[in-house]
Amino acid sequence: MEIRILHKQGHSIRAIARQLGMSRNTVRQYLRDATEPRYSERPERASKLDPFKPYLDQRIAAAHPDWIPAPVLFREIGELGYIGSLRLVRYYLQRQRPAVRPDPVVRFETSPGEQMQVDWMVLRRGKDPLSAFVATLGYSRYTYVEFVTNEQFATLRQCHHNAFCYFQGVPREVLYDNMKTVIDRRNAYGEGIHRFHPGLWDLAKENGFTPRVCRPYRAKTKGKVERFIRYLRHSFYVPLVAQLRPAGLVLDVQTANLEVQKWLRDVANVREHQTTLQQPLLRWEQERDALQPYQERPVRTTALPVELIRLPTHTFAPINLQHALSVYEAMLVEDCA
Repeated sequence: MEIRILHKQGHSIRAIARQLGMSRNTVRQYLRDATEPRYSERPERASKLDPFKPYLDQRIAAAHPDWIPAPVLFREIGELGYIGSLRLVRYYLQRQRPAVRPDPVVRFETSPGEQMQVDWMVLRRGKDPLSAFVATLGYSRYTYVEFVTNEQFATLRQCHHNAFCYFQGVPREVLYDNMKTVIDRRNAYGEGIHRFHPGLWDLAKENGFTPRVCRPYRAKTKGKVERFIRYLRHSFYVPLVAQLRPAGLVLDVQTANLEVQKWLRDVANVREHQTTLQQPLLRWEQERDALQPYQERPVRTTALPVELIRLPTHTFAPINLQHALSVYEAMLVEDCA
């Protein structure tokens, strides 16, 4: 391009060669060639990721239409011997899928021990339902997850007790969505004064927290737990289901709870949080002292299972006491009379 521009400006071949520091034959060659000069394509360099690309492609295909984040796949191939960087994995995956725009929502921060956000993550409906109870402490982002087969109030209540045990304390308020097991009627007693589910109100009084609900269609109000639910779905649930699917297996509640406890301990609660830039575990150790003490209480049930109330049908051999059994039987007959 420079050779042709200088030549159009009237410079001689000798002057162009002197100015650009090349031979006159090179200048003549480019002036005679009508095509644009191009660099020859370099052969693609071998990458540390090359041996693991078939595995990544298989995992992406197994998870489709969902997506497994790059850090999850990076941990998986690290266990297989990959010694490269996370950047290479991200770059390879970006060519398979466009980058996701970051969430522009600014989170409202709360003081330690102030708030816990609760929500359900629905995974399956129908004959084999599966949901997850998710509770996130507002200050530390320390999170508890429990998979269940229904979203009834008895299950919600037990999940609360399990979460308080996990957190080793009770926050001063719990923020919910407008689920039926939480709120019966909004603004029942005036603006902002709602009628809560009687069982939830009892649970709140027993444990000393104030229940609060989001405004309708404002799920971002409890954005901390909403964001964790997306993280849970794509970083835990989708990879686990993608591992079971090729073998024809379906994730059950027992396996999910066993695996999620390990995942919370080893991954989710020790990662560097994108907002706080700290590990939730370390911030929870600061927040724990600000939580209200929790005393585990027996959960009231309306009826005992049939297996627990059925009387035994077998008989035992008589035991020789101080008197013959006929004496005690006679005493019972007299008492009944």
